[in-house]
Amino acid sequence: MLKTMTLQGFTGQQPAPGALDLPRSPQKLPFTSEAESEASMSEASSEDLVPPLEADEAPDRDEEEAAKKKKKKSKGLANMFSVFTKGRKKKSQPSSAETEGDSESQSGPAGRLPTVEELKADLEHGRLEAAGPLLALERELQAATAAGGMNEEELLRRQSKVEALYVLLRDQVLGLLRRPLEVAPERLRQALAVLAEQEREDRAAAAAGPRPSALAATRPRRWLQLWRRGVAQAAEERLGQRPAAAAEGRTEAERAFLHMGRTMKEDLEAVVERLKPLFPAEFAVVAAYAESYHEHFAAQLADLAQFELSERDTYVLLVWVQNLYPNDIINSPKLAGELQGVRLGSLLSPKQIRLLEATFLSNQVASVKELMARALELESQRWTQDVAPQRLDGRCHSELAIDVIQIISQGQAKAESITLDLGARMKHMLLVELAAFLKSYQRAFDEFLERSKQLRNYRANVIANINNCLSFRMFVDQKCQTPQDLPSPLLSPLDELKSHGVDTLLQSLFGVLKPLFKRFTRTRWAAPAQTLEEIISVVGERLPEFSELQDCFREELMEVVHLHLVKEYIVRLSKRRLVLKTAEQQQQLAGHILADAELIQRFCTQNGSPATWLHRALPTLAEIIRLQDPSAIKIEVATYATWYPDLRLVSYFRGLTCL
Repeated sequence: MLKTMTLQGFTGQQPAPGALDLPRSPQKLPFTSEAESEASMSEASSEDLVPPLEADEAPDRDEEEAAKKKKKKSKGLANMFSVFTKGRKKKSQPSSAETEGDSESQSGPAGRLPTVEELKADLEHGRLEAAGPLLALERELQAATAAGGMNEEELLRRQSKVEALYVLLRDQVLGLLRRPLEVAPERLRQALAVLAEQEREDRAAAAAGPRPSALAATRPRRWLQLWRRGVAQAAEERLGQRPAAAAEGRTEAERAFLHMGRTMKEDLEAVVERLKPLFPAEFAVVAAYAESYHEHFAAQLADLAQFELSERDTYVLLVWVQNLYPNDIINSPKLAGELQGVRLGSLLSPKQIRLLEATFLSNQVASVKELMARALELESQRWTQDVAPQRLDGRCHSELAIDVIQIISQGQAKAESITLDLGARMKHMLLVELAAFLKSYQRAFDEFLERSKQLRNYRANVIANINNCLSFRMFVDQKCQTPQDLPSPLLSPLDELKSHGVDTLLQSLFGVLKPLFKRFTRTRWAAPAQTLEEIISVVGERLPEFSELQDCFREELMEVVHLHLVKEYIVRLSKRRLVLKTAEQQQQLAGHILADAELIQRFCTQNGSPATWLHRALPTLAEIIRLQDPSAIKIEVATYATWYPDLRLVSYFRGLTCL
């Protein structure tokens, strides 16, 4: 049928920008709660994290602090983190131009870091440039802790502010990475740069090891893991969406498999083409998406495999696991090179696959067996109802062989569409079933031969069934690579069916010839030449009755006729009591036999008999008759009997008397 099945609906078109859309509703990533964020920011003034100024700037700082405290009372620090309030509308991401235009607000006067309020405002407006000053604040806090001179309560209060700002930054960065295809490339690079910087800080903290400190341990923050968790959530949502309108003729499982397969392929191609060039290599973005999609796909199939599946769904599941997924998705032209180093494995465990394959083979064999039995039943009904067979190219034709061959071929093709190994196993099982079917076919045909001789289309249906043997034999030859592979259970029923059919067709002809051959025993030996010519004439007149046989079977039938003529000739000769008193009489009889042999051989050969092995049967008999020495006669007769054991001439030569 086919080497492999292709994934229907897959195209090379570039996916829509939303192909990797993550959840539209805001999702909080686990880090700190809203209450913790608000409480930590309300515990101290906004200047607590600003590094100390020089002595001559202290008065200005006091005035500035008083003004900011007044402002803080009117707004309330708790409102600063209203971004965590459940149900708020998400702000749209600022454009690159807006981000650049507002960059001046990110730093205060030269020589100092932005305040908490300034950093918070920047982050709320999506200005990722605030990541640098925020990291500087974190380091300043660590330096202040190492220097001492500040009580533990104050340090923890300032740390809570830093961590609250990191929550804002984290949500901004991961929010952009949730829908990477909707983000401008430069904007995406900014988010990735922040994420990469945080990973470096995590590694540095891990390398330095734990140190005694009044501050709570906040690293590693593991933002990269959170990003990967978001990728997994995206895969689950994308693959978990309900397929489009039901395609006619497909089961629910088929639609689900097609949706997941097409979505995974298109999304991974988008990752390769549009995201891989932007992501740092160490993030392994293609592997991250591939592994997440694979895990969800595999989980869905594993759940489905736990249930009792229909015959069709069992087949479809195996096709996806063993063929379409590894060949049309993982090894597709655009993805094969990218996924070569990603060890995704199979969608199902080896044990699950073995169980499904066993179920599939059992289902398929039962289906093939049932369909073949049904085809034979319908064919037998046509015989008994005296329905004339079709004529195809001047030959009697039956659809039985075509139907059965098609049933077996489709069964094997289904198995091969899963794996070639499964196809080989199915082939052996189906040949066993074919042998059993042919035996049933032979029995049904023999019953028809015996009971339906009076039907008008009897001979035509016999010929059609003999012709069926050719189609079956060609199919078996094709399935078995060498003649030694041909199992006798397959060939024996066909040979028997053909032999019984040919014998039935020739039965009436041989009945007509029988009284003609009897003349050989009632006339002078010179007269049989005329009798033989009459026999040959009768056979020639009846041969058109067999013209609707396939050529090969007409030749085989003619070989049977050839053998019958030679055998009956010898039998009638052996039944005559010949007393050959002189050598001249022996020579005369041998001459008659040679002439008759030439007539039989020429007629049969001209009409297609391939029985060259019979050409020497009668001439050799004539040579034996010419012999004078009884010992030589015995030797030649024994040799003749080994060459032609079916001709049974020993009794004749025992009665042959030479005087």
